[in-house]
Amino acid sequence: MVSRAQLRELGFGRHAIAHRVERGRLHPVWPGVFAVGRREVAREGRWMAAVLSCGEGAVLSHGSAAELWRILREQPGPVTLSVPAVRCPKRRDGIKVHRRAGLGEGDVTTRHGIPVTTPTATLIDLAAMMTPKRLEAAVNEADKLDLVDPETLRASLDDAVRRPGTAALRRSLDRATYSVTDSELERRFLRLLREAGLPEPETQQEVNGFRVDFHWPDLGLVVETDGLRYHRTPAQQAADRRRDQVHIAAGLRVLRFTHDQVAHDGGWVVRTLRALAG
Repeated sequence: MVSRAQLRELGFGRHAIAHRVERGRLHPVWPGVFAVGRREVAREGRWMAAVLSCGEGAVLSHGSAAELWRILREQPGPVTLSVPAVRCPKRRDGIKVHRRAGLGEGDVTTRHGIPVTTPTATLIDLAAMMTPKRLEAAVNEADKLDLVDPETLRASLDDAVRRPGTAALRRSLDRATYSVTDSELERRFLRLLREAGLPEPETQQEVNGFRVDFHWPDLGLVVETDGLRYHRTPAQQAADRRRDQVHIAAGLRVLRFTHDQVAHDGGWVVRTLRALAG
């Protein structure tokens, strides 16, 4: 993709550009923007053409940015862009422009050479237009792609310029990323154990070559409480499974509770433990 302004900077005059359009070397995509060499335009080319068409400071944003980051699947409708509020580009069929005062340099990057809002800024924009359930799915997808994890995302909102979507995204993340210290998590879990009627366990003991959080030798039970990460990494999950398999092969029962379950869903933890105690 190339804009008329870029061609002029390269020394091509009006007649030279018109000649190349006539010969099929340049193919108009939007006014002032051309595909070079062939008429067919891929998805990324269409995004780049839209950015060039809207001029200085234009970046892919909202649904189109989410599609470029692969946070969302293919989005129907126009290409969505953001431009500085002081600019007012001409209307273009197939392009939706958001004039923005809140985007800073830290909110913009490039991907595949296309100027685009960062994953964090993109999720803030999505939060203003999505249901909580769809927003949660988008955050999970960004986390799965290692674009941004929920804890880092939540922390960044405290310093973000307030704009539509910030409050909604904060609400979506607060429950998932609220954390307590490991020592407080252990204290909460011990209270849940007493409520469930289980005896006091051994804590931080070595069992089958691994240090475990809670162990009941008489019950043949090991319980692990995962730490403060919202999602453990694939390597951590693989190590957890290996530990659990070693314990099970040795004849132990193994339970693993997440941080969120201990901190926010104590009823489920108590019911599960009671079933074992019974």
